[in-house]
Amino acid sequence: MAEQLALHPMRGALFENLIVSEARKARLNADQSPKLYFWRDNNGLEADLVFETPSGLQTIEIKSGHTAPPDLIRAGQKSARFAGDAALTHWLVYAGDASCARSGVRLIGWRDFGLTAAVG
Repeated sequence: MAEQLALHPMRGALFENLIVSEARKARLNADQSPKLYFWRDNNGLEADLVFETPSGLQTIEIKSGHTAPPDLIRAGQKSARFAGDAALTHWLVYAGDASCARSGVRLIGWRDFGLTAAVG
């Protein structure tokens, strides 16, 4: 089953759905607003997940890859720009294990994401 999912054309969509569900669950359990948004401009620039925090707007890019190559980091940097001064450090949630900061983007391994979404 895991081998089939790794090659399935819907893998990215399924992974994104998992992360959005975990974000909603974590925010509800932390007694925070469960309102989550998606954003895309007319040029195709997007943020897969956006939510409000007391400190500003949290933007998140979600990728099902196990690594975070430079092009994903650049995409994360771009997708946070729409929020302007209200944007917090952009998060990139991916299928890898390591969580760290790189080039102004916070990389979050999927296993660490639930706790991160609740506390911001």
